[in-house]
Amino acid sequence: MTTADHRVDAVRAAVTAAALGGRPARTVTLIGNGLDHDCYDVDGDLIVRVPRRPDPAAADREARLLDTVAGLAPVPVPRPVLRTDDGWLGYRRLAGTALSDLPEPVRDRHATTVGATLGTLLARLHTAPARTWVGLVEPDDQPLDRWRQEAAGYVATLAEVIPPARRAAIGAFLAETPPSGSYRLVFSHNDLGIEHVLVDPDTGAVTGVIDWSDAALVDPAADFGLIYRDLGPDALDAAMESYRAAGASSAGAGAGAGLRRRAEFHGRCRVFEDLAYGVSTGRDRYVGTSLTALAWLFPE
Repeated sequence: MTTADHRVDAVRAAVTAAALGGRPARTVTLIGNGLDHDCYDVDGDLIVRVPRRPDPAAADREARLLDTVAGLAPVPVPRPVLRTDDGWLGYRRLAGTALSDLPEPVRDRHATTVGATLGTLLARLHTAPARTWVGLVEPDDQPLDRWRQEAAGYVATLAEVIPPARRAAIGAFLAETPPSGSYRLVFSHNDLGIEHVLVDPDTGAVTGVIDWSDAALVDPAADFGLIYRDLGPDALDAAMESYRAAGASSAGAGAGAGLRRRAEFHGRCRVFEDLAYGVSTGRDRYVGTSLTALAWLFPE
């Protein structure tokens, strides 16, 4: 039995003591292990994140960040309803299904609807005054050439996985000079992949965006790149159009050709990280989604 398994009783006791459901917690299930946290489902209603090392200050900062984001976001985000002295945080489970869990044809059908909503979300976040995020997040910015170098490293380890038909286009991309131009850092989710976007499977309406643990001050193109990577060019078009319509370009975040070029660059670089993760962990869903994306990221 792992340490994470041993915590089941402790999680049950913490939730029961908080009387969040008006009754003792019944079922507690370990649903995820990360490098820093273990995650538990409690009675299908609550998600509790337990840090591997107690860090109350980090938990307090995350709770304040989520409350701040909730005041800006046009879609639901997790709001802490449980906090412990050891830095545990509990959130009500949001409605909807992770977009990554839907069959590919369903994702394709909803791609532009989701893209438009995420573009509006990014506009709200990117145009918030810089003082909003003081003490909550730090910059996370690296030169575009470093992203390209990291992508090349992943490609070198994935030679047997990458389809031969895509190799020439990938090689040409890695040989190109990254996009030029300046940008100002903005607050963003910084990991806006489809595994973190919840939707109504029937309508495609976004019902929540989860896991804000990587949120930071970043290149405005970073999360647009993940929309492009996971949902394709039409979704990116829809996202950038709603971003412009929400006034992001006039506020200085930028929504022109430079932003799009960097978004495409980020999407192409970061697909290899997901592909390598899927291969190394045996998570076929990541492998399949990444290989599918290569068709629009690196057309023949």
